[in-house]
Amino acid sequence: MSPDQIEAVGIVAGTLTTLCWLPQALRILKSRSAEDLSLVTQSAFTAGILLWLVYGIVLGSPALIASNGVTLALSTAILVLKLKFG
Repeated sequence: MSPDQIEAVGIVAGTLTTLCWLPQALRILKSRSAEDLSLVTQSAFTAGILLWLVYGIVLGSPALIASNGVTLALSTAILVLKLKFG
C-alpha cells in the first residue's frame, strides 16, 4: 500500500469510529438522562482520546488529528452531559 492509501484507510476508520458517538450524544440530549453511562469509563475514554490527538499531532497524521479531534469534542460533550444529567 502507498502512504496515501494507508492514510485513506486511517481516515475511513477514524470517520466510522468518530461518528458512532454522535447517536449517543443525541440520545442523551433527547432523553436528558445519562444514568446508564459510567463516569469513570467516559472520563478515561476522553483522556485517552486526548492523548491519541497529541500523538497524531506529534506524528503529523491528518487522519489521527481529524478523527481524534472530532471524537474528543463528542466525547467531551458526552462527559459534560453525563455530569449535567448523570
